[in-house]
Amino acid sequence: MDSLDLAFTPALDLAQLIRDRSISPLELTQLYLKRIEKYNPQLGSFFHVAAETAFQEAKEKTEQLIKTSDPNSLPPFFGVPTAIKDLNAVAGMPLSYGVAALKEDIASYDDGVTMQMKEAGFIILGKTATSQLGSFPYTEPPGFSPARNPWHLDYTPGGSSGGAAAAVAAALCPIAQGSDGGGSVRGPAACCGLVGIKPTRGRISNAPVGDYQSGISSNGPLARTVADAAALLDVMSGYIPGDPYWLPSPEISFLEATKQESRSLKIAFCDHIPPFTNSETIVKETVEKTANLLESLGHSLEIKCPSVEELIDPFVKIWQSGIGASGVPSNLLSPLNNWFHEQGLSAGEYLQAVHKIQIFSRQLVAFFEDFDVLLLPVYLHQPIKVGQWAHLSPEETLDKIMNWIAPCPAFNASGLPAMTLPMAQDEKGLPVGVQLVGKPADELTLIRLASQLEKANNFSLSIPSSVNH
Repeated sequence: MDSLDLAFTPALDLAQLIRDRSISPLELTQLYLKRIEKYNPQLGSFFHVAAETAFQEAKEKTEQLIKTSDPNSLPPFFGVPTAIKDLNAVAGMPLSYGVAALKEDIASYDDGVTMQMKEAGFIILGKTATSQLGSFPYTEPPGFSPARNPWHLDYTPGGSSGGAAAAVAAALCPIAQGSDGGGSVRGPAACCGLVGIKPTRGRISNAPVGDYQSGISSNGPLARTVADAAALLDVMSGYIPGDPYWLPSPEISFLEATKQESRSLKIAFCDHIPPFTNSETIVKETVEKTANLLESLGHSLEIKCPSVEELIDPFVKIWQSGIGASGVPSNLLSPLNNWFHEQGLSAGEYLQAVHKIQIFSRQLVAFFEDFDVLLLPVYLHQPIKVGQWAHLSPEETLDKIMNWIAPCPAFNASGLPAMTLPMAQDEKGLPVGVQLVGKPADELTLIRLASQLEKANNFSLSIPSSVNH
């Protein structure tokens, strides 16, 4: 296997190659560090590269691998490189939240999800790019290089986990952590041709910090295969003492679910989400293609979708509240974040918004009494160009964002599980994804179905030409 094929090998397969002693953690880490050095300047996918600490840890893990008598007893991702989004803390690494003035702030602790990934044996290569405070569906924070899409460098990889998605799509790491407060895992996954999972609220801990925005955000995996994403979800999941809400462990592992057949499901679908109707043609065609494929696989399909009209105003208010809760001074913020900050939001207005999304969420969850899964677009149109909306006013930018990401926020508000799967490619070479939404706490059904679709779909992405040499 040459170095390019190795770099694009799924993370689970890399873990097995290490256990088989066919490759060492040091060799693998060096491979990805070389790719980061070569391609990150054009992609902007990493804010911080932890080359020295990754190299040292890879040496230690290689020595451990040599000494162990039973490699199968090692953690599941022992020696596999990964990356953490720069909204999450890694002890000894910068934690900027996409704010240029905080570039040199060094975290003194690990977030819970970081600890769990370290315990699973991962080697952390660095911190991936995020939009400022995770607020935007593109990754262009002032003071940083913009993140770019490996499939076409003129276009965004999405946001706010745009750096993580670009890094995985370009094989600067084989798998990565992201977070999703309004589509921030699912959108970048769709933009970059990846599998992304936003789990049910409470599946993954936010330890050791609290929750600013009433549970709308969750950590989640970004990967090139359903099995890799499911296995990373297994690693990330679980209660950490003090969590304000949590779920019991599933009956089987999420990885095991990828090996099971999906039962025949009742699936609702729509090529938009009311009241937003302006889906791009390729988006509509990809949803229809997926619906037809699901029907051919024995599932029952019906065109139906709940409206999210009642969600728009309260969701924007809760989104806005996160800017104030960050504690970042307004003079350090981008125009839209500063606009949110200056409007202010009283405690009463925030609680009213929370009340409204909880009422909306009850209605949305009730929709799933009649359906197992809802099939939707991820975004209503394909990725925008880097800087395309930079000249717009805050009001115009917000309108553009809402009319792009419309199919995502409802499932943050309701806490329902949702995942993205690549299904097609447009004339510019950019991937096109679809979104699968499930019943509360039912990631297993989504993962079984996504695995079935992955195997049945005759489409497969190649290697982005910008990073294949």
